[in-house]
Amino acid sequence: MADTKRTFAQIRDRINRNEAVVLTAEEICNRVRAGETINFNDVDVVTTATRGIMSGTYVVLSFSVAQPNTFMRAKCAWLNGVPAYVGPCPNERIGVLDMIVYGTAHSRSNPKYGGGHFFKDLAEGKKITVEIETIEGQNIRTETTLSEIPHAQLFATRNAFKNYLAFVNPKTDAVPSIFHASDFKGNLSEATFCGCGELNPIKNDPHLETIGIGTRVLINGAEGFVSGSGTRSSPDKPNLAGFADMHGMNSEYMGGFLTSVGPEIINTWAVPIPVLNQNILDNITKLDSDLKLTIVDVNGRLPICDTNYGDVWDGTDVTVNYRSDECIKCDVCEVEQTCPMCAVTRDNNATAVHDIHLCFNCGLCTTNCVGSAFSANLGTMHYNDGAVEKYIPVVVRQSDRARAVWAAEELKRKIISGEFEMTKPVGRIIL
Repeated sequence: MADTKRTFAQIRDRINRNEAVVLTAEEICNRVRAGETINFNDVDVVTTATRGIMSGTYVVLSFSVAQPNTFMRAKCAWLNGVPAYVGPCPNERIGVLDMIVYGTAHSRSNPKYGGGHFFKDLAEGKKITVEIETIEGQNIRTETTLSEIPHAQLFATRNAFKNYLAFVNPKTDAVPSIFHASDFKGNLSEATFCGCGELNPIKNDPHLETIGIGTRVLINGAEGFVSGSGTRSSPDKPNLAGFADMHGMNSEYMGGFLTSVGPEIINTWAVPIPVLNQNILDNITKLDSDLKLTIVDVNGRLPICDTNYGDVWDGTDVTVNYRSDECIKCDVCEVEQTCPMCAVTRDNNATAVHDIHLCFNCGLCTTNCVGSAFSANLGTMHYNDGAVEKYIPVVVRQSDRARAVWAAEELKRKIISGEFEMTKPVGRIIL
């Protein structure tokens, strides 16, 4: 009988001898979809990833803002207009500040800018404006860059859900929500959702047999570690807490996302799953259509009914397509006005310009483009509450599967090259 168990040490040894088979979650699921049977000895490691809105995020920074004895203590601080919480260490008279910035914080001067935008700008190496109000009443203004900040750590308090939610509005009136980039229309006329389905890390290891305290991961492209379960984690809907140094992050994995109630934050996780036993492989080979997606009322977040991730990912387009020759040059470009990433601008000829590096592939542009220059099949959600059954069109996705695939591929390359070494957890996460 073929072996159906292996250890971390055995897998690491196979990687070191260039004998390990490393596949991305997309690769293995595509093979299953094609009718192939995946056996235990066909794969050693599967790289998983998710990119999406992950509100539970903050950054801790510590850096010099003035010469020693310039002021006693700081009272308030703003970084690119985003509020920072000074402390917990007072750093009296030394001109160095410790600060905490929330990913969901909003700029005091720019309603389209928040913590997520600031983190992205920091990772890109852009100059950051620092404003400080001291307890003596001084106002200090300076500039800095990430290279001048010796300590910059990103912490996730609630990231990388195994399975998140889909949202609808069964009421009549439109409502503002963090789960939509515009006011959420009523009468079950539109749907939004979060989660990368079969690519999600904990979907591939739902019992957290390989993901635990101390697991090395990539957060926004930088090496980091899982520190435990995240806030509001539960056996049915687990998520992760973790941290990583911002100095190694790739800004293209990060960003801010404008909802109808202000900016939110985007993160990307890539997590290796060593195939230690047949149970793990069985979960890895589950497809989107096997994964429950609960539909909730956006008004009170109460569950209504269930569908599955196959509704929103099978046969859909993971990227948005733009054809500039189809742009009809509207007097007011609705896409430019509503893009939650500010990824669409207009040139001197009033033609829309699409920045694919900023684009989150949420798909709202395909809904709002009068001339259909932007296109993507976003899928429809099967809704059945027992009284009403219908297919509701998806109008906004709050997860970017295209870059999740990219992140999983990057992790695969790093494992094979030896640049990334998997770590055995030092402790189990108890759900």
